[in-house]
Amino acid sequence: MKREYTVIVEEGEDGYLIATVPALPGCFTQAKTLGELLERTKEAIELMLEDMGSADAPPEARFLGLHRIAV
Repeated sequence: MKREYTVIVEEGEDGYLIATVPALPGCFTQAKTLGELLERTKEAIELMLEDMGSADAPPEARFLGLHRIAV
């Protein structure tokens, strides 16, 4: 059974794209292009799940949205 994980993509100060996977703490990668970033992110997720063992893999949190708050 395939699982889906939410990925947050941000641009770093050096222009690289950075992907983090909130449901898998410590799972992140970077690349110059979005296509390369998504490939690397999939590999990072697969490696982390393999290391954890599929039985221990956390379920994907249900994404509700992003909000901006001005302070």
